[in-house]
Amino acid sequence: MKNLFHTICSITVSFVLFLLLTSHIGSAQQTSGGYHLIKKIQLGGEGGWDYVFLENQSRRLFISRSSHVMVLNIDSGTVVGDIPNTNGVHGIAIASELGRGFTSNGRDSSVTIFDVKTLNTIAQVKVEKNPDAIIYDPVTQRVFAFNRGSSSVSVIEAPDGKIAGTIALGGHPEFSVSDGKGMMYVNLDDKSEVVVFDSRILTVKARYPLAPGEEPSGMAIDREHRRLFVVCGNKTMIVMNADNGTIVSTIPIGDGVDAAGFDPGTQTAFSSNGEGTLTVVQEVTSDSCRVIENVTTQKGARTMTLDTKTHHIFLPTAEFGPPPAPTPDRPRPRPSIVPGSFVILEFGK
Repeated sequence: MKNLFHTICSITVSFVLFLLLTSHIGSAQQTSGGYHLIKKIQLGGEGGWDYVFLENQSRRLFISRSSHVMVLNIDSGTVVGDIPNTNGVHGIAIASELGRGFTSNGRDSSVTIFDVKTLNTIAQVKVEKNPDAIIYDPVTQRVFAFNRGSSSVSVIEAPDGKIAGTIALGGHPEFSVSDGKGMMYVNLDDKSEVVVFDSRILTVKARYPLAPGEEPSGMAIDREHRRLFVVCGNKTMIVMNADNGTIVSTIPIGDGVDAAGFDPGTQTAFSSNGEGTLTVVQEVTSDSCRVIENVTTQKGARTMTLDTKTHHIFLPTAEFGPPPAPTPDRPRPRPSIVPGSFVILEFGK
């Protein structure tokens, strides 16, 4: 009887230890399954930053730096070139099949066309006032430069750089996406709405209000399920039906957002927030989304791009010093950037 009692106790203790071990393993797997910092690439260099764009074929990351564009090989983490004389550069668009790239130069009200392989400038095209976002539409082989200063879109034929037309938007454009079928979507941050236009005939087709979203900035699209992910300044992501403008979900995000992304391989949307967080949103169904985590990044990491090959996120930022003294033109100036502190943060699972 005594031996039987010891045997039962031994089995019980072993079972309890097994439960504790498996519970610990499960917890560790859950913790390590989230997005986390994989690499910090120290780049330094002069200038602030805005949009970043990844060209998957060449594995090159194009980084706007105020007056030039740094070009980084994301696999090796080394700078492979630079595109100069892009005064006030905001965005970068690439037409991979044409071997051409395009930058929107806000201060010069121009678009620089460059060779993707050599990075040499091919031409500069004058557009309307202060182009910001820029996007390439492979359906029409046209480039669309969104002019904040004139509330319009300048349309450029990508193969030859000629102006194809201009579209009046009736508000300040912030960011745009294409559905890959000839329809374009652009945020108007002063109107809190999405404008839909046809890339072939250059005609506005619809206007979708974003309320309760306010001051939209970044936008991403799930082309398969026809969903737009619009991130707004009042810490809200609006998930919208791209065909009729119906709001299907409202998601809380972090503060200071400027960009959004969508990974079709994982059905996951992202919001990069300047407060220093990355909101990760799982698309459960076409009409159901939920926040699965808010990842700590670094203050100022407000723009991003997505690598659909590795499912990694790249965010530019830097360290900040005190802001300069206010002026009549800049009553609330941004904090100064600590020299040499500019980095690219790579996040993934």
